[in-house]
Amino acid sequence: MTVEINTDELILGIAKIMIDELKLEDVTPETFEADLDLVDEVGIDSMDLATIALIIRDEYGIRIDEEQYPKLTTIRKIAEYVEKEIKLKQN
Repeated sequence: MTVEINTDELILGIAKIMIDELKLEDVTPETFEADLDLVDEVGIDSMDLATIALIIRDEYGIRIDEEQYPKLTTIRKIAEYVEKEIKLKQN
């Protein structure tokens, strides 16, 4: 069974995970800028990203390899990675 993947919905879902996990205030998934640099502008570290990767694994059923972490610098890039992995898994 193939599931349609909507990048915008993925971005909102990942933004919600980030907001919940990092306990960010004054931001909603709809207002979280998808292209904001998560390390330089939001201040997440490698432990935060590892935790978020585990939540994404549980939520979307895909694994993010540690060597990918340095490339996943924005919510949009994470969403694109998740989308690509979901599509690969479906084939």
